[in-house]
Amino acid sequence: MIDANDVEPPKKKEVLPLLEVMACVVASLRRCCRHSRGAPLPSMRISFSAVKLPQPPPPLLTFPAGITMDPFINPPWWRKEKVIVVMGSTGTGKSKLSIDIARRFPAEVVNSDKIQIFRGLEIVTNKVTEDECCGVPHHLMGIADSDEDFTSDDFCRHANDALSSIVKRGRVPIIAGGSNSYIKALANDDYEFRSKYECCFLWADVSSKVLNSFLSERVDRMVEIGLVDEVRGIFNPTADYSRGIRQAIGVPEMDDFFRIEWDPKVSCEVKVKILRKAIEKIKTNTCKLAKRQHMNIIRLQTQLEWTVHRLDATEAFQKRGNPDGFQEAWKRLVTEPSIEIVRDFLRDDGHVLIPPINTNPRMPFATNAVATVTR
Repeated sequence: MIDANDVEPPKKKEVLPLLEVMACVVASLRRCCRHSRGAPLPSMRISFSAVKLPQPPPPLLTFPAGITMDPFINPPWWRKEKVIVVMGSTGTGKSKLSIDIARRFPAEVVNSDKIQIFRGLEIVTNKVTEDECCGVPHHLMGIADSDEDFTSDDFCRHANDALSSIVKRGRVPIIAGGSNSYIKALANDDYEFRSKYECCFLWADVSSKVLNSFLSERVDRMVEIGLVDEVRGIFNPTADYSRGIRQAIGVPEMDDFFRIEWDPKVSCEVKVKILRKAIEKIKTNTCKLAKRQHMNIIRLQTQLEWTVHRLDATEAFQKRGNPDGFQEAWKRLVTEPSIEIVRDFLRDDGHVLIPPINTNPRMPFATNAVATVTR
């Protein structure tokens, strides 16, 4: 019980019920005044215990035990789509791995190599051939003019368009290429990509000593199949080697040779010497590129919010002279672990996109173990 004179002013949210109480108090006072006019007003005590305050309204929607609002807060159509990213230094087998994966899942490849973006120089840029693609669709391969200034922003715009197209067809995009600046620009810095996609990163890696040996062999093979003739076809003594496809290793290194190739004052012996020097420079610069790309991937790992799965293909490259040995090691060390990683990735959060698996698919390029890892 409390004295009416001690009642605190009502709080704003209690105004309506307390006004009703006060109306009752005033009515009681008036009755007292009518029965005892001129007499002192008797003290009164008012009980608030009988006052029935309004109860909170019942919930609009109730769920049985074990059912929550999660499907409504995070509906399936808001979930991010899955994207696989295959990284690695030049020559470590990125294209082969991406094709291996795409032949086990409903997937398509999106090129992220900043030189293969340009049209032309198929040998110099090591573009995959139609046979090597094994029927797997490839996007952003040879889409830019040879002299175009193709930027990271251009790549992100084209890549987002390609990814959207692939996803709409119910397939998984595989981004593959050695240009880590493109991958960083897309996966780390592009809002559209980050808002739509979740990534699984695979890193095909080979020890530097073994890789450098392989890269040297690869340059010799490129020369044998026509690198010199291919570069000669775009030679221009006033060309800018800092833009377009002429940035590709194998183009600027040949400049000195082409400038004296038809000069009658220069002996054949000197020309051969200059050509050999150019080829050695191509090998050196390719190995330097591989080292830079390796360091960039290590740096990129610290900037990505996703785990990067490293796949060591060194043993397979050591067996590249033996087709059967190479294929066995590549499958055991690279392809099968990647398939398991991708399978788990696609199963995450109930977002399953896995067709029946062919447990023993025909391995591409089986007749030439070296050709399988030139990309």
